[in-house]
Amino acid sequence: MKKIAFLLLAIFTIRSVQSQTKKSKHMKKKILFVVTSHDKKGSTGEDTGYYLGEVSHPWEVLHKAGYEIDFVSPKGGTPPVDGFDLKDPVNKEFWESKDKSKIENSLQPSQVDPNNYSTIFYAGGHGAMWDFADNTELAGIASKIYENGGIVAAVCHGPAGLVNVKLNNGKYLVDGKKINAFTNEEETEVKLADVVPFLLEDKLKERGAQFEKSGLWQNHVVTDQRVITGQNPQSAKSVGEAILKELHK
Repeated sequence: MKKIAFLLLAIFTIRSVQSQTKKSKHMKKKILFVVTSHDKKGSTGEDTGYYLGEVSHPWEVLHKAGYEIDFVSPKGGTPPVDGFDLKDPVNKEFWESKDKSKIENSLQPSQVDPNNYSTIFYAGGHGAMWDFADNTELAGIASKIYENGGIVAAVCHGPAGLVNVKLNNGKYLVDGKKINAFTNEEETEVKLADVVPFLLEDKLKERGAQFEKSGLWQNHVVTDQRVITGQNPQSAKSVGEAILKELHK
């Protein structure tokens, strides 16, 4: 009887340790949100920035799941915000949370240690088209997080941050992966196809992405080998849910 009791105790202890290890693995590392520092739509003079709903809706999913979120932008400090609609209850919740002060004091890329993060998420907003793609520091952070076994995610114009991310094998991160983002048709619909510095769908295809898309303003999210992308603002919450699902695999 003593041997059986000892064996059962040992099994319970091992399972408890495994459970705690699994929980620790999921919860110990933070999530990094990337937002644009760019505030104008090219030569139009129209204001832009990060799109608030594309931050708040994934934030709500991940925040409620217990993850700590940090914010980084190409220039650091207070980034410009677009889509500022506090009638959206999720936007209002985010804007009244403690994390509002974190996004208004966003980190510079040089202040970020990729080893502290399980996930990097690029929020959209048209500003991202001007300052995400060529930011080598942010690309290096994303590459390191991914090579560490982490998740790279983006929504709408956020995937502009993925077009120049290269892995240690020299290949582009998106090469051969199912990816989506703001489509050519959506860019044409908002009359900015001739304003943005490049068409995001075309650029991702150039990098070898297997581009997927749905119709205008449809929720579309795809996950492929720890890379999660969403098509438009309507996809923002679903991207957060996909990140959470991937984190708990």
